[in-house]
Amino acid sequence: LWMEWGIRPKAMIGHSIGEYTAACLAGVFSLEDALSLVAARGEMMGQLPPGAMIAVPLSEKQVQPFMDENLSLAAVNGPSNCVISGPGDATDALEERLIREDIQCRRLHTSHAFHSKMTDPILPRFTDRVRQIRLNPPQIPFISNVTGEWMTPADATEPEYWAGHLRGTVRFS
Repeated sequence: LWMEWGIRPKAMIGHSIGEYTAACLAGVFSLEDALSLVAARGEMMGQLPPGAMIAVPLSEKQVQPFMDENLSLAAVNGPSNCVISGPGDATDALEERLIREDIQCRRLHTSHAFHSKMTDPILPRFTDRVRQIRLNPPQIPFISNVTGEWMTPADATEPEYWAGHLRGTVRFS
């Protein structure tokens, strides 16, 4: 409604699924297409095994020694604020290790390991789903969660970008 009143943002950012809002407002896809992608993404995620996510007050560099082949860096939300994602047993072991090392952590209220390698099985289907909609270059600048830089017209209109967005680390910081 506020855009109908002539209020137009100069730039935008959205965290994870919030980037769909920024992309929609920027004209990359229609509201209907954005909603259909979010619904498809949710349905596909629901078909995956459950997982977990843990927020830790560590930098991306500090988190590296805690990572193993089962864990993924799901988000870098700030200079000392990361989220690690993975299967329940791997995140349980991580949480126990963090507690032993007196590092505060917080398990997030999620059903699945978003932005982790656990999403790999759905990426081809999600890419195919994105190919079914019209993607346009952004008309308003917004930050890419994948790169942490300004969204480029090439990325915005590439179905593989949106699959990588589902899988990759959220570069919100």
